[in-house]
Amino acid sequence: MSDDLYREEILEHYKHPHNFGELSKATVTVREANASCGDLIELQLLVRSGTIVKAKFKGVGCALSLATASILTDDIQGKTVGEALRFDEQQVIALLGTEVSPMRRKCVLLPLRALDKALEKISK
Repeated sequence: MSDDLYREEILEHYKHPHNFGELSKATVTVREANASCGDLIELQLLVRSGTIVKAKFKGVGCALSLATASILTDDIQGKTVGEALRFDEQQVIALLGTEVSPMRRKCVLLPLRALDKALEKISK
């Protein structure tokens, strides 16, 4: 797929994010911020029997951070907590399907930091 198609997908997730909103009965809720740019993500997970049944987020930020949150929450639903714990930076960047400049890495990785924080709370 060309970079233009990936950029279109990122913009589509930014303009019409999947899983945006709140869960009424979340197992865990976490907030994570990028102090350098002001992006803020609140991630909520509903976990049953060790599986992420539902993931939602809300927040403010640039196209990359919100699109990544949309794509990541799509991807983790149905995965076990153990599978989600194995997500790393490269996998999240691969979900976007395009190169990420060093300056934008923090934006892209903000949702992953929120996910890691949520999973850490669940695992305690």
